[in-house]
Amino acid sequence: MKTNKLLSILLCLASTPLWAHGGEDHGDAPQVAISADKPQRLPDGRVSLPKSAQHRLAIRTIQAVEASFPKAFELSGHVVLDPNKGGRVQAGTAGKLVTPSSGFPPLGATVRKGQVLGSITPVANSFETAQRQAELAQAQSELRLAEQTANRLAELTGSVARKDIDAAMIQLQATRAKVAALKAGSAGETLRSPVDGVIASSNAVNGQMVDAGALVFEVVANDGMLIEALAYDAAMVNAIAGATLNGKPLRYLGGALALRDGALPLRFKPEVTIALALGQPVKIVAQSKEQVKGIKVPASSVVKNAANESVVWLHESALIFRALPVQVSPLDGESVLVRGVPAKARVVSQGATLINQIR
Repeated sequence: MKTNKLLSILLCLASTPLWAHGGEDHGDAPQVAISADKPQRLPDGRVSLPKSAQHRLAIRTIQAVEASFPKAFELSGHVVLDPNKGGRVQAGTAGKLVTPSSGFPPLGATVRKGQVLGSITPVANSFETAQRQAELAQAQSELRLAEQTANRLAELTGSVARKDIDAAMIQLQATRAKVAALKAGSAGETLRSPVDGVIASSNAVNGQMVDAGALVFEVVANDGMLIEALAYDAAMVNAIAGATLNGKPLRYLGGALALRDGALPLRFKPEVTIALALGQPVKIVAQSKEQVKGIKVPASSVVKNAANESVVWLHESALIFRALPVQVSPLDGESVLVRGVPAKARVVSQGATLINQIR
């Protein structure tokens, strides 16, 4: 009986929670309960992420390795036409647009150099039209007389001085040229493609009245587009080693030495095929000849914290991730250069945005 009572007392003592007493030292660090089965944000800002959640979120990391890279900077620009591989078809005179027998080429149509794209018929009042017709009729009459004279003198070769025959032939040629010129002026202007390429823009409508100098077509070759960026520092013109657009390489062609609207235009040509459109605004990353040190990480590794600081997430332990503020510099459009990361630290390269959203 006494044994049963003693056992009951011991069981009660074992089930009673132990409370801290005054004067006891339990440490200054708060005791944080970490759940191993769900993602959660810890009071110190770190994130606890179970292995199963890491697999579901496809979290990937890379080891931080410091190296030297070209110093880079972003430039705003737009797509322009390569003057050697494209051209504009403009109206030389005012008149009415007339479609060719095959019709105006549609946008994106492939055309050949010299291909007829349309024509412009000059528009004149009735008096001007009558005057032009009268001049043509008179020139045609002079042509018939010149032909008769030249034929008659040719039959009298040997009886007529050679100089008279030559003069008649010269007169005949001049009259023929006059008639051809008057006919061409009445027929109007023929619009032809300046290069082999595709129709990039078209403002042609059958019967439309256009002024002299009006843009009717733009023709560009498949590789006939350049990127023009603006630099506000004259030192950049000779300091650029290369550039990229969305990770695709660009070849630096050179820059201007005369300001345009307070900036220096720089020209770049894509090294590979890139889908571009004339006038499209772009942002490129130019690399200079100067070298800087840093750690290369994917651009997706850098996120913003609550204070709008640029941070990367470090994989501290199996389940713990910590945000670290860093200094960020552009590199090539797909990767960036960060400074402030300890060497050999594990930096989250995929899924940083998802970790950043855990609360």
